Amino acid sequence: MGYYVSVEQGVKLFVEDLNPGGSKTIVFLHGWPLSHKQFEYQFDVLPAKGYRCIGIDWRGFGNSDKPWHGYNLDRLADDVRTVVETLQLKNFALAGHSTGGAIAVKYASRYNNYGLSRLILIDAAVPTGFTKETAANLLNQTLNDRPAMMQGVSDIFFFKYITPRFSDWFVQLGMEAAGWSTAAIITMLSEFNLEADLPKINVPTLIVHGTHDKVIPFAQAEEMHRKIKNSQLVPFHYSGHGSYYDERDKFNQLVQQFV
Repeated sequence: MGYYVSVEQGVKLFVEDLNPGGSKTIVFLHGWPLSHKQFEYQFDVLPAKGYRCIGIDWRGFGNSDKPWHGYNLDRLADDVRTVVETLQLKNFALAGHSTGGAIAVKYASRYNNYGLSRLILIDAAVPTGFTKETAANLLNQTLNDRPAMMQGVSDIFFFKYITPRFSDWFVQLGMEAAGWSTAAIITMLSEFNLEADLPKINVPTLIVHGTHDKVIPFAQAEEMHRKIKNSQLVPFHYSGHGSYYDERDKFNQLVQQFV
């Protein structure tokens, strides 16, 4: 069931809400520059196991409105808070992939873990995102040939083989975003540092990270584990940046055990 939630005047976010009567709720935050659809292989499984799965498209991405402004971690975390309040969510797990992980950490820190029972960080861009060099290259590609940029992201995203059809689908997920929001998040990813936010997380935290991640180094997962109390780190040895898909059966089982 999909619907829209207004987060500020003139800006509505698309929310996919599966199995609203589920006994436990997991809110998913996608990575850059994708949408809630990246979690298809979680949404195919977890609702049938009794979980309520909510996927939020950030502003500028997927089916959400695409304003010119608001592409910083504080604003993106505020958007999540508005959705949480509108849906009256309590005692939910927040799962964030890549940049979605950074938004999840900012939400927990900024709102004192409001409503959270668990936090799941998946190949998270925490405590930092892109290097200045990587950001400059991606920004240049985005502003000149965004489809080629997305194909390049697809080529390094996964560790296991993906079919050409899957790659085409993945590229199209990124192309649903606006060019300006895609570029703005690249700049954001080169500027933030969440080291001071990590000690503020006080809910049980699961850190999942592919050891072959070419986007966010595995060393950052180890740093998160050191700085987030009551956290556990589970290395995915056959995964790249897309551990939720590379080892999807293992991932789905782990989420069920943790939540």
